[in-house]
Amino acid sequence: MEIGFLGLGIMGLGMGRNLLKHGFKLVVWNRTLSKCDELIKEGATLGKSPADVVKRCKITIAMLADPAVALSVVFDKDGVLESIGPDKSYVDMSTVDSSTSCSIHKAIAEKGGRFLEAPVSGSKKPAEDGTLIILAAGDESVYSEVLPAFEVMGKKSFYLGEVGNGARYKLVVNMIMGSMINAFSEGLVLADKSGLSQQTLLEVLDLGAIATPMFKMKGPSMLKDKFDPAFPLKHQQKDMRLALALGDEVSVSMPVAAASNEAFKMAKSMGLGDLDFSAVYKAVNHGSA
Repeated sequence: MEIGFLGLGIMGLGMGRNLLKHGFKLVVWNRTLSKCDELIKEGATLGKSPADVVKRCKITIAMLADPAVALSVVFDKDGVLESIGPDKSYVDMSTVDSSTSCSIHKAIAEKGGRFLEAPVSGSKKPAEDGTLIILAAGDESVYSEVLPAFEVMGKKSFYLGEVGNGARYKLVVNMIMGSMINAFSEGLVLADKSGLSQQTLLEVLDLGAIATPMFKMKGPSMLKDKFDPAFPLKHQQKDMRLALALGDEVSVSMPVAAASNEAFKMAKSMGLGDLDFSAVYKAVNHGSA
């Protein structure tokens, strides 16, 4: 199966590489074309533009940074819409709000194309390992068609019905994750300021009912002040903002998420946006100095 792939950032590179390893043929494109070089060396071919990729492939997958980029890749000159049509499918795996996803769906459907949103739960390592969780919604025939690729990129795929449901699920998941890393950061700082061993706290947490893989994975690096980006903080803050907007739409009070969002905003203002989202710890620690 030949698949188009748009967006080779932290997530897309690992996802594309897994497709190549499992025998899929890829036509790749990225706004910074040099980011395509690694996969081209591994057997992918280069597309000149999103329109060119869609023209050459029956199925095109996108993994893009945010709603603005997702819309640009579809609607701008040489974008997806210039080549989409009958017998063409577009699968957007970016994390966006439901209104962005619905806008893309509407435009593609009007051109006779098929659309599936499929945001993922997971960061750089799961993308590299093929263990993402895929939250798909939209055209069920596209889901069935692209499922072999999903099985290579992820450990579990969910089909969730109409367009928008995948986007909403992903925002709920990332809102919980962002709130958790803030509470974890506050606990680490509180222990330290109280004269307690942070390392012992990590061990205690790992043995109790609130043990999570995220605490176990992120905690040691946080204590070493290492924040290599598996999931950039600026994207986590974007997802918190979109989740809060969803809360406004459905009249759900979200004070914990709102407070966490403020911590991520503070971290961004400190120049930490390109570090891992766990770098919010530095903002919490700074605010406690």
